Amino acid sequence: MAKVPVQRNHVASERYVHLQSSQTSLILMMQPVPAIVYWGKKINADMPLNGALFDLPVPQARLDDAMPLALLPEQGRGDFGSPGVEGHRNSKDWAPVFEVISVTTTHSSATITMSDPRAGLEVRSTLVLDEDSDVLTLNHKLTNTGSTDYSLHRLALTLPVNDDFLDLISFHGRWSHEFQQQRLSFKHGGLMQENRRGRTSHESFPGLIALQKDTNELQGDLIGVHLGWSGNHRIQAQVKSDGRRYLQTEALLAPGEISIAPGESFSTPNLYAVFSTQGLNGMMQRFHHFVRNQVVNFPQTAMRPVHFNTWEGIYFDHKPQRIMEMATVVARLGVERFILDDGWFSDRNDDTRALGDWQVDKCKYPEGLKPVIDHINQLGMEFGLWVEPEMISKNSALFRAHPDWMLGMDELGYQQPAGRNQFVLDLQNPDAFDYLLSSLNNLMTEYNIGYLKWDMNRELVQPAHQGNAAYHGQTLAFYRLIDALREKHPYVEIESCASGGGRVDFEVLKRTHRFWTSDCNDALERQTIQRGMQLYFPPEVMGSHIGPSLSHTTRRNNDMSLRGITALFGHMGAELDPQGLVDSELRAFTKYIALHKQYRPLLHSGQSFILPSVDPGTHIYGVMDESVVLLAVVQLAMPEHALGQRLRLPILSETKHYRIEVIDAPAAFSKTMKHLPVWIEKIQVVSGDQLSQIGLSLPVMDPESAMLLSFTVE
Repeated sequence: MAKVPVQRNHVASERYVHLQSSQTSLILMMQPVPAIVYWGKKINADMPLNGALFDLPVPQARLDDAMPLALLPEQGRGDFGSPGVEGHRNSKDWAPVFEVISVTTTHSSATITMSDPRAGLEVRSTLVLDEDSDVLTLNHKLTNTGSTDYSLHRLALTLPVNDDFLDLISFHGRWSHEFQQQRLSFKHGGLMQENRRGRTSHESFPGLIALQKDTNELQGDLIGVHLGWSGNHRIQAQVKSDGRRYLQTEALLAPGEISIAPGESFSTPNLYAVFSTQGLNGMMQRFHHFVRNQVVNFPQTAMRPVHFNTWEGIYFDHKPQRIMEMATVVARLGVERFILDDGWFSDRNDDTRALGDWQVDKCKYPEGLKPVIDHINQLGMEFGLWVEPEMISKNSALFRAHPDWMLGMDELGYQQPAGRNQFVLDLQNPDAFDYLLSSLNNLMTEYNIGYLKWDMNRELVQPAHQGNAAYHGQTLAFYRLIDALREKHPYVEIESCASGGGRVDFEVLKRTHRFWTSDCNDALERQTIQRGMQLYFPPEVMGSHIGPSLSHTTRRNNDMSLRGITALFGHMGAELDPQGLVDSELRAFTKYIALHKQYRPLLHSGQSFILPSVDPGTHIYGVMDESVVLLAVVQLAMPEHALGQRLRLPILSETKHYRIEVIDAPAAFSKTMKHLPVWIEKIQVVSGDQLSQIGLSLPVMDPESAMLLSFTVE
C-alpha cells in the first residue's frame, strides 16, 4: 500500500535526495546540476550517503571539471552530448546554464526548480516513482521569465543508464506489421529514431530498452522507457566517449512550432521508465501494473466484453436486415459488444467520400440506426460505432461548405497528397472543433451508443494552423476533443485505432480503453505484433480478433486453433462474415470465445510472462496468478530439430504441486508423432521444483500451430 506523501523542502545547496519505491532506490545529486547518480535495487535510505561513491575522475585533455549526466544536459557547462534545451530569443539566450533554486520532495517524488535569469528561463523538473509498480515518471516544464518571446526548438528528457548495459532493444514496423523488435549492440555511438508522421506511428513506437548482454525474459538488469505522446517524437540512445550512456526522448518540434510568450510555459510529455532486475518480464509486469492502476480508467468495472466488428464481414455494404442477422448469429457465439464499422453515414459507399458528414445515411438506414441498435441490445449486446472525426474528404458536404477547415497550406498554393483519398481537419480551428464535438454528441445523445471505435487513417503532411506548423497543437487539440466528449458522455468507452496500431501510447490510453493493435488479423503475424506490444501494455487493452481463415491482409490461411489461441491472450473479438461459416467453424468460434470468458478474470488481471525458447520459431508465453498458470506454446515456423525442446517453468513455486492439463492441442498431433509424451494424454500432478528444473518434453509441432496448457495448484 502506498504511503502518505510527506513534503520536505530542501535548500538548494543540499547535495543528495534519495527516492524510494517498492523495490527500487533513485538517488539524485543536486550540485553542480541535478543528475540521477543511482537507480537500481532498493538500498537503505536511513544510512547516510558517502559522496565519495559519486566522485568522478577527470582525465587529461578534458575540461577541468567533471560533469555528471544531467537530467537537463547543458552545452554551457561543457556537456557535449545532446542538450536538454535548445532555442533562442532573437538569436540570443541559446545556451542557458541553470542553477537549482528549490527542491521539494516526498519519499518517492522530487520537484526541482532551476533558473537562468540571464537567459530569462526557468525549468521545473518533476520525478515520481510509483511506489507499487516502481515506474518512474519524468517531465520538464520550461517557463519564459524574460520580456520577449522565446523560440523553443527542443526540450528533452534524459536518463542515464548503467555502463554495463551493452545492448538495446528498439521497435520498428509498418502498417499491419507493428511492434517488431531488434536487438542491437550499444558499445559506441548510438541510435536515433524519429517519427514525423503526426501520430504515434506504426513505424516507430516511442519505446526503447537498454540492457545487459545476458539479460533475457527471466533475468538480468535493464531500463525500459516509453514516451507518452501521440504525435511526433525523437528517441535516442548515446554512448559518450568516456563510456557513459544515456537515453533521451522528446516531442519532436517543427521549425517555429513553439514560441513561448513572456510568463507562459511549455511542458514535455511524460517519460515513463522502469528499472528491472528480473529481465524483460520484470519490466513488462511493472508497466502492466502501472497501466492498470495509473493510466487506463474503465468507466465500468465489468469484464472487457467480447467484440464483434463488421468491417471484414461487410466493408461498405450496409443493409440493416443483414446486419441484424449477423448480430443474431454472433450473439449465439457469445459476443457481448457489436461494433458497426465504416459505411453507416451519408453517401459513404467507398473510401473516396463523405468523411466529415457525420449523419446517418438515410438511404441505407431509412429508419435511422435505432432498429439495428434495439435488435442488438435485445440480444444482450452493447452497440458500438466506428468514427474517424479528425478526417475530411474533399468529396463531402463539409468540405464544400468549409474548405478552410482543412489542415494544410493550400491557401499558399501548395497541394498536399491525399491519403486513402482523405485529408485532415484543423482541430485548432474552434469552428471545426465545435462542429465535431457537436456531431459526435448528437449521435451519442440520439442513439444508445456505448462504444466508439475512433480511427485515424492518415499521417499529417505539411500540417499548418494559420500558416504555422501544427503537429504539436493538433495532437493537443485531439486530446481536448476526446476529453470534451467524455465529459458529456462519461460512460462511453473509446478504442484508439489508427489504421490499426498507429496511435498506441500511455497518453492516449488515459482517454481511451482499448487499442486496435493492428489491421492484420493473420494470427501468425499477430504473434510477433502482440509479443512486442505486450512488453508495455496489458492484455485487456490489446484488441485481438479471430479473423476469417483466409487473412485479408496476408492472404494466408490460418488454422482455427492458432487463430483462437492467439486472440485468447488479449481483448478478444471476432471480425468476419459469420453467415458464411459452416457449423464446425461456428462451433469453434463458440469454443474459443467460451475459453476466453472462462479465463478472462485471469487474463485481464494476472501477471503476464514470456519464457525463453531455444528454437527461435517457438513462442512460449502466458499469464498467471497464485492458483493457476495459463500457457501457450506456439510453433511459428518449421522446428529446427526432430525432437521438441524441454519446457521448464521457473515461474512456478517450487514448494507447490501443479495439475497439468492440455486445454487445446493441434489435431495433427497424431500425424507428427508416433508416440505422444504421456502428460499430454493423461493428467499429471508434478511438483513446482521438478517442473522448474527438469521440465516437460514438448511434442513436435507443425509450423503455424498452437497448444494451450494449464498448471493448477493442487
